[in-house]
Formats: sequence, C-alpha cells, structure tokens
Amino acid sequence: MKLFERLTKRAQENKRRLVLPESLEPRTLQAANRVIESEIADVTFIGRKDEVLAKAFELGLQHIEKANFIDADDMEFTEPYAELFKKLREKKGVSLEQAREIVRNPLYLGCLMIKRGDADAMVAGALSPTSHVLRAAFQVLKTKPGISVVSGAFIMLLPENCPFGDNDMLVFADCAVVPDPTAEELAQIAVETAKTTRNIAGLEPKVAMCSFSTKGSASNERVDKVIEATKLAHELDPSLLLDGELQADAAIVPNVGAMKAPGSPVAGHANTLIFPSLEVGNIAYKLVQRLAGAGAVGPILQGLAAPVNDLSRGATVDDIVNTIIVTCNQAIN
Repeated sequence: MKLFERLTKRAQENKRRLVLPESLEPRTLQAANRVIESEIADVTFIGRKDEVLAKAFELGLQHIEKANFIDADDMEFTEPYAELFKKLREKKGVSLEQAREIVRNPLYLGCLMIKRGDADAMVAGALSPTSHVLRAAFQVLKTKPGISVVSGAFIMLLPENCPFGDNDMLVFADCAVVPDPTAEELAQIAVETAKTTRNIAGLEPKVAMCSFSTKGSASNERVDKVIEATKLAHELDPSLLLDGELQADAAIVPNVGAMKAPGSPVAGHANTLIFPSLEVGNIAYKLVQRLAGAGAVGPILQGLAAPVNDLSRGATVDDIVNTIIVTCNQAIN
C-alpha cells in the first residue's frame, strides 16, 4: 500500500479534531472540502460561519457546511482561552487584556484549543509566514518533555524500485528549522526523526548521522559535533539503530558502507539521514527532489508537544490535503 493510501486509511479509522485557522483561504477551503468528504478529520474553521460558507459557495464546495466554526471575535467563547494564555505567559508580563487581544489571532486561538484539549492538531501557513505559525506553537504548546528543539523532516518519495532507502523512501532532517544545531540538538533531532520514520513513513528506522567524514576519515570540529551527537542520541534511545559519523554514500550504498564502515549496523542501509546543519539538509532534499524526480513530503514539524504543521505559501491543494493527512497521523501517535 502506498504511503498516502495507508496514512489516509489510518486517519479515517482514527478521526482527529483538526483546526484550520486560515478559514477564507481558497486552497485551504478546497483541501478541507476533500478532507471532510473523505472523512479524514473533524474540521474546525476559525472564522465567521456566514463568511466561510459564502466563500465556500463561491468556490462551489459542497461539504464545508459539515465543519465546525469558531468566531475569534466571540469574547464569550474566547475568554477561557484568554485566561489560559495569560496563565501560560504571565511570567512574561502578559496581562488578561493583552491575552484577550492575542486570542483574536486565529493562529494563537488554534494552538490554545489544542492546549486546552478542545482540538488535536492544526495546519496553517498558506497565508501566514512560517515564523508566525511557529511563534504561536512555541508560545502556547512548547516542546515535548525532554526535547528542547523543533525540527522539520521530509519524507522523500523516490522513483519506483530505487536501490536506496526502504520501500522507495528516505527520511531527511533537519531541512526546515534549525540553522546550526548543537550536538545535543542534533541528537534530539535524530531521535525525533526516527519516530517520524516509524510512525509516518511506516519504516523501521535505520539512522545515519551524516558528515563529510566516515569513522574518522577526516578531523574537524564539524565532524566532532556529529560524533558527539551520535553518542548522545544513543544515550537518549539505546534501542535505536543509529550510527555515525557517515558520509552520504557510506550511509546508503551497501558496498561503500561495507568498505568505509565495516561492521556498522546502519552503513549502506540507512533510511533516515540526519544532516549536521540546515543548509546541508535543505540543499540535499531539494537536489534529490529535482535531480531524482522525488516527491518531498514536508516539512513535518517534530518536537512540539502537539502536532502543528506549517504550509508553504505556494502550497497546492494536494499539498495541503497531504499535510493534513500527515498531521492527523501525528495526532494519532
């Protein structure tokens, strides 16, 4: 079963409550219409019901009326969320009046609904800059216990019968969030990405900590960081099949892995590649996407206490549907 067939079926069988704060954005409405029709999620729009339905009618969408609607200007409804935000941010000096203003922002209200247990997940970004989506998520939801960093993974859907990865897939991280992670952050990124490999890609993770060195073939402080991150990742999750430092070819090409890292449990067979910096990860995924004709599913945000995913402002309707499916699967886990 292909990736999105499997993820769609799982979402349908375990329906989650999804918040969409950009309720008048046409692509988001079209995606939501498909999600509602396919019974993938219970959708809540943050927006006035009459305005959202008018826009849906204009676009010829027939299923939007089955959604739930929340008016961010309804102070009677938003007051508990304002009180919650004040409590969360009172050490930062946020007053109740300031909190009441903040919750009128749909990105914050969506995150607060998740925090309060009234929703399970949120997808946004078709209209909003990434920094705005992440700021709301960081301030309200924060990171998982024991995790201090949020990262972005991509599932690379490789050409059929590709000799690399597993089931024509590789998982890359971090490709979206942290410019220059410390060794401690890189270790956390590795452990969280392994969960994405298992829970979303459906693969048993084999994690390669990538570098320009394999097992001491080069000496540099950048290599030292990857070596230290490998050690720390093993401490965070001793059961994880993970090794480093490995060059990219040693990670995914069996004969190169056997030659450069004999005895490694991962070398030559990795399906999850952890890059030492954002520039490396971002360049790598874009090159694989363009040169190999691979699909790139993501960024899938990892490390937050609850699932929130950010869309590219150039996202297509298909991109938004796929992101919603992935986000609902994160919420199941």
